Order: sequence, then C-alpha cells, then structure tokens
Amino acid sequence: MTGAIATSVDYVVYLLLVNRFFSPVVSNIISYSSGMVVNFMLQKRFVFQLQGSVRRAFLLSVLVSLGGMAISTGIIYGLNTMAFFARYQFITKLCATGTVFFYNFYFKRYVFERKFI
Repeated sequence: MTGAIATSVDYVVYLLLVNRFFSPVVSNIISYSSGMVVNFMLQKRFVFQLQGSVRRAFLLSVLVSLGGMAISTGIIYGLNTMAFFARYQFITKLCATGTVFFYNFYFKRYVFERKFI
C-alpha cells in the first residue's frame, strides 16, 4: 500500500509536469524525487522494521533511490526517442515505474532490515 501511494505521487506529479512545464527527463527527476520522499516516510513508519539509525537508513535509502532514479530517467529518455512513447507519456512512465519497482523494493528492504530476500 505504501508503495502504491508513493508511486501514485510520482506518477501524478510526472503527468502534471511533463510537456506542460518541463521535458520528460526533468519531469521524471522532479516526480521521482517527490515519490522518493513519500516512500521513505511511509516505509519507515509502516513497512520495515528499522535496524540501525534513521540517519543511516535515510542516506542509504537516498542512494538506492538515486540508482532507481537513474534507471527510470534512462528508460524515460530512451523511450521518448520513439514517437509512440513520446506521444503517450502515461505509458512511458508506466514502463519506467514497472521496471524500477523490484529494484527499489529489494534494495530498500536491505537498507531497512538488512535482508535482501
């Protein structure tokens, strides 16, 4: 549920920004960052049992999220070179989000609980 909320924030912010105010890449960086903050707060509170300091978990979570942002932004950039994806941004963002979901979950689980699987 927390992932769905954070993903919704990311997705909605992206669709509000893309092609109205910013390019797809800039829109993705802003929206992904918004979702990242929401995701950290919700996961810290409701999902994972924190093993260690909040500061350490936050910093590691940010590093994991930056990796996810890089992957997502690369996908957005690459897909936007094709006319279909450039026209249908909701599909482009969905592809990027779906690809990065598992990366984020398992690495953040490691950050919070020190368990990968």
